[in-house]
Amino acid sequence: MAPTDADLAELAARLTGVPGVCGVVLGGSRARGTHTPDSDTDLGLYYRAPLDTARLGRLAVEAGGAGATVTEPGGWGPWVDGGGWLTIGGDAVDWIYRDVDRVHRCWADAEAGRYAFHAQAGHPLGVPDFSYPGELALGKILSDPSGELAALQARVRVFPRALAEALVAGLWEADFLIGLARKAVTRGDSAYVSGCLFRLAGVCAHALHGAAGRWLINEKGAVAAAGALPGAPDRFAARVETAFAAVSGDPLHLSLAIDIAADLVLETVDACAMMLR
Repeated sequence: MAPTDADLAELAARLTGVPGVCGVVLGGSRARGTHTPDSDTDLGLYYRAPLDTARLGRLAVEAGGAGATVTEPGGWGPWVDGGGWLTIGGDAVDWIYRDVDRVHRCWADAEAGRYAFHAQAGHPLGVPDFSYPGELALGKILSDPSGELAALQARVRVFPRALAEALVAGLWEADFLIGLARKAVTRGDSAYVSGCLFRLAGVCAHALHGAAGRWLINEKGAVAAAGALPGAPDRFAARVETAFAAVSGDPLHLSLAIDIAADLVLETVDACAMMLR
């Protein structure tokens, strides 16, 4: 049985008693109300260094049993950061570190229309730095003794126009990828074409979300989410799937896949322009 709201509130209160932890935010599908019985429970542990990971580790054992452990900050990589994968009452409960000052910096960049995708294991498109404020915007605060997270959340829930315009301007890369993919057709290089198409789809999905003023913080489900946006190109998600299904070592099939993607890029540009008006 998944943790109840009361269980999560009690755990969040205990977590904010750990030196360095500023607050706890429920994230993922549970925060959005789209979770299933199989969904993990994601808890963002917003902290400032030094984080007392020894004490946090003891709390992990108390909550999750003798095998529970936590990492040092950065233990999972530069952008996922660190935390712990726990099983509490038979259910997966993930503790995920978030450096509060870094969230503030990423928000300042987003407000100014600056962003980048950062290499990170497990994220083939890369982690967008604006995912940090996006996570807070989409999350549910469970514990926030100082009120800092609530104040920041009120700001980040308004998607910055400058970031929207920058993501739409970033569609130049999708067009560039079409040209690169076409050069691989005669070689029958389906792996390279697939890579170009994957990044192209991600760039388009982020542009559409930006134009719609919606946060997109993960590659998982990004194409389907983009296709569901009001004003998105007709059958966006289905056509992306058709493009990938056409990929093979046959140059004719590769050309077909790229042609489908090229049409989608043009339509995405037009759709984004309409949404930004």
